[in-house]
Amino acid sequence: MDLQLKDKLAVVSGSTAGIGYAIAEALAKEGARVIVNGRTQSAVTEAASKIGHGAVGFAGDLSDAAKAADLVRKYPDVDILVNNLGIFEPKPFEEIPDDDWRRFFDVNVLSGVRLARAFLPGMRRRDWGRIIFISSESGIQIPAEMIHYGMTKSAQISVARGIAETLAGTRITCNSVLPGPTQSRGVTEFVDQMAQANKMSVEQVQKEFFQHVRPTSLLKRFITPEEVGAFVAFVASPLAAATNGAALRVDGGVLKGAY
Repeated sequence: MDLQLKDKLAVVSGSTAGIGYAIAEALAKEGARVIVNGRTQSAVTEAASKIGHGAVGFAGDLSDAAKAADLVRKYPDVDILVNNLGIFEPKPFEEIPDDDWRRFFDVNVLSGVRLARAFLPGMRRRDWGRIIFISSESGIQIPAEMIHYGMTKSAQISVARGIAETLAGTRITCNSVLPGPTQSRGVTEFVDQMAQANKMSVEQVQKEFFQHVRPTSLLKRFITPEEVGAFVAFVASPLAAATNGAALRVDGGVLKGAY
């Protein structure tokens, strides 16, 4: 299937590894001109080189307003914005200080809000664009072990819907995508650590995870970043014009009921 993405300019925040990298790679393979983003020049250069297909890099922490402004000045005509930048950290609720709540909101929510606000006027002039927030099933099924993270994922769903409401009648869409437990670099490291600490195999840890932590999963395994990347590439394409203001689940069936 041709997703009709040839020569569309796309930026994917936090895309040197994991879900972000898979999204950038999927877009590039479909012909989009992709801007890969990460905090360090070395990571960005390596990721862009591996992706190929003309991908270029922009090094800088896009939760920093000044760095975001630099990106917008260098690439003002972005057609596709994928807000993937995010952090997570398990921590008991009673031990989460105010500074952590602010930091998580700044990185996971405000970074995407800022970029959407900056690129939207150009999309309006061209009357075409795609804004996608990479949220999580944790935005609906709030994890007790990291409530501050879940809060930011809920906020992304709300922001995406709100932006979409302002785009009625245009050829611009704004959606949130809700991956389930995904085999990203951070998850892989966490599973490896759990396996070592409990003297278990990685396979045993994964099995117990889906038995006890995410028992509602229908997939019963971690989603691959490539599975999320392929889904996001479609949502970013002209073929997804009728999908707007939606919270789109690619969660392996973790969420029960209609959301």
